[in-house]
Amino acid sequence: MEENIDNAQTIINKWNLNSSSYTKVTSLFQTNRKEGKEFIKSVKELRRAMNYLLAEYATSTKLVLAQQLMQIAMKRLERELYNILSENRDQLDHESISSNSSLGSSNFGDDDEARAEEELEIVDESTTEMGRVSVQVMSDLKSIADCMIGCGYGKECVKIYKVIRKSMIDEALYRLGIERFRSSYIHKMSFEDCNETIKKWLKAMKIAVKTLFNGERILCDHMFSASDTIRESSFYGVVKEGAVNLFRLPELVAKSKKSQERIFQLIELYEAFSDMWPEIDLIFNSQSTSSIMSQALSSTLKLRDSIHSILSNFESSIQKDSSKTVIPGGGIHPMTISVMDYISSLADHSGALCDVLTNYPRSPSLTKLQESLLESLSSSEQDEASIHLAWLILVLLCKLDCKAELHKDVSLSYLFLANNLQFIVDKVHTSSLKFLLGEDWISKHMRMVHLYASHIESMAWTNVFSSLPDNESSPLSSDMAKETFRRFNVAFEEAYKKQISWIVQDTKMREELKISISNKLVPKYREFYEANLTLLSEESNLELLVKFSPDDLGNYLSDLFHGTSTSEGSHSFSSSPSSLLALQRCLLHLLHLVELSDLLVLGPLTSQVSQKHLGSFLRSKDNFHVLVND
Repeated sequence: MEENIDNAQTIINKWNLNSSSYTKVTSLFQTNRKEGKEFIKSVKELRRAMNYLLAEYATSTKLVLAQQLMQIAMKRLERELYNILSENRDQLDHESISSNSSLGSSNFGDDDEARAEEELEIVDESTTEMGRVSVQVMSDLKSIADCMIGCGYGKECVKIYKVIRKSMIDEALYRLGIERFRSSYIHKMSFEDCNETIKKWLKAMKIAVKTLFNGERILCDHMFSASDTIRESSFYGVVKEGAVNLFRLPELVAKSKKSQERIFQLIELYEAFSDMWPEIDLIFNSQSTSSIMSQALSSTLKLRDSIHSILSNFESSIQKDSSKTVIPGGGIHPMTISVMDYISSLADHSGALCDVLTNYPRSPSLTKLQESLLESLSSSEQDEASIHLAWLILVLLCKLDCKAELHKDVSLSYLFLANNLQFIVDKVHTSSLKFLLGEDWISKHMRMVHLYASHIESMAWTNVFSSLPDNESSPLSSDMAKETFRRFNVAFEEAYKKQISWIVQDTKMREELKISISNKLVPKYREFYEANLTLLSEESNLELLVKFSPDDLGNYLSDLFHGTSTSEGSHSFSSSPSSLLALQRCLLHLLHLVELSDLLVLGPLTSQVSQKHLGSFLRSKDNFHVLVND
């Protein structure tokens, strides 16, 4: 044992920091790694000798020398540790460590140096030069840490490690845009500034957990494998401040103003925690890092509470909306657009939404209607997110029913409901809501749209339909025919003037509605018209009595449901008398302007052939109504 002390004295004194200026500026491990390993081996032998002498020869004079040599050796190793950590920042950056995590998980004891060298040779063959150097540096750090801890100098070792590694963590987080967050500062932020801060945080969160904290955990586990206590305290000391500050931001944002627009910021923060939680739990799963886990959990719970609170307030805002604005023409209400935009955006985060809602009891109203809601959803779409979003749409539909009552015309109120429900169904069909609510929900509500459309037709055109006799094929008396024409004119003009300002937003529904009306009205009027027109041919004011030909009705119907005023319509009752008898009087004017021989079959204008050709000709003349007036 005394020989071991003498042998250690040679190499320890050689690298004594006070022996020469050369040893002060030269790194043992970076100059000669082989000699560095010999130095470590000699210090370990010195430690064994000291332990033996203390036990067997406590009065030996060699103990004093051994203690002096140990202090010199520890000063040297402290310097080596500092130099390696500070001068190899690139090789010890967290990304490099994470990429070489296979070696980081290896724990070599005092007698496993041969195994360590074999591992290093394997790494040398399979990694880049940067990776190889990183692994060598980590191996040297572990040798120094094991030696210092084994010799009772673990506190000094940890102190140096914490100072350098903490500065690297703090610097990396700062470069990622993570500053020290304060509650007052977050509360005063504008929505735009808060949004920018959250974007930086989302990017930083991923890098910090997967690279910074994970890399630090790997290095600590590797370096301080000799002591669980030192390993955990070292890791905690390095990452605590940065991790707590990083995980605290979502809680501060959740405590700030709970406006409806902020829910998507909160959901993104919640999703980031959910995505990273397995890694967070793996990295900070020890007792020493419980305060960090506690902060992460606190932020997650606060986000969940705030999201649920905003959802409840959103539902309440729909129910409490008391605006009395009547939408012109039965169009789409602004609330329908804003609410459906909001709900469809929520559907894009259905996973987080489902997780949040699962942790809270359903509202009493939703519980009562749960069965009917579930019936409208297919079995595969009956999760909490689907049910809640279907409920919000139902709340909107109930509010729209109330707003429909603001329209004094019942048929217009049905048009209002049809337009808004069609918009809702289209929004569901073209967004993520389609996959949450399912085809059954869409089909059920499309049937409601068609039902509303049928009510529009029946209620808005009942007077027009009923103005014509049921048995159109039998001619009426002259007086009855005149009265029927007058009654029809009044009813049709009233329906036209009223509905010219109405709007059907959906093109398909608009055309289907006009076709349905036309198919019921035009044939019935044509039969009456052709059966009774000859009775009135001698009337002097025939153009005022018979204002519409069957073809005219289709032209007037084409104007409807575009949301235009009467003055903007392409047809005017006062300026465009279009009965065939009125056109007959204008025909001579046209003959002076155009050659009609190839278009017009001369003869009674009431013949179907003449009407067909004349109609084709008239539709090709843009300014014909001007000639008629002349």
